Amino acid sequence: MDTIITIGRQFGSGGKEIGEKVAEYFQIKCYDKELLNRAAKESGYCQELMESHDERPTTSFLYNLVMDTYSFGYNASSFMDMPISHKVFLAQFDAIKRIAEEAPCVIVGRCADYALSDMKRCLHLFIYGEEETKVKRIMDKYSLSEQKALDMIIKKDKQRQSYYNYYSTKKWGRADTYDLCINSSKFGIDGSVELIIQAVENFEKLIK
Repeated sequence: MDTIITIGRQFGSGGKEIGEKVAEYFQIKCYDKELLNRAAKESGYCQELMESHDERPTTSFLYNLVMDTYSFGYNASSFMDMPISHKVFLAQFDAIKRIAEEAPCVIVGRCADYALSDMKRCLHLFIYGEEETKVKRIMDKYSLSEQKALDMIIKKDKQRQSYYNYYSTKKWGRADTYDLCINSSKFGIDGSVELIIQAVENFEKLIK
């Protein structure tokens, strides 16, 4: 097993649970919130700061001054001028690259597919679902009313979409951004896991 698996996901689609089960099957690590711990330790930023900016869109106007950091490179002075949200993103970006270089793993969210776009042994997935299924899952998980669960889903997905589209050159949730998109409402959690395992095993044969 040499593949790095990245998983983008709609809120309530079960993407994290699917990622954890895939990682368990292949006996590799799954990084979700653990990625924030790693990025915090390596960058020196506190955990709370990482969490406060986690997959949330920036509201800074300084972005146009900074431009695309990774396309044009950055030096000490441009880094100092960056808003903190960009510094947090770069810390996560660097942590993702280091994690992927160390060993095969599953990385959930946080523009991991974009961070690893130049790495050949990656399989980039997106998990989505139907509203009814997602609402029920969030109602059960957080003990919310149907309306509050729906509001939470809409808010979280808007945040993730804005964050991804802001920092990435691709579009969140659009099929041509990923290698495989799976409707977890159609296949269920375990069925989605089985599909991914099959996809990874086929991919491994092709890259050998």
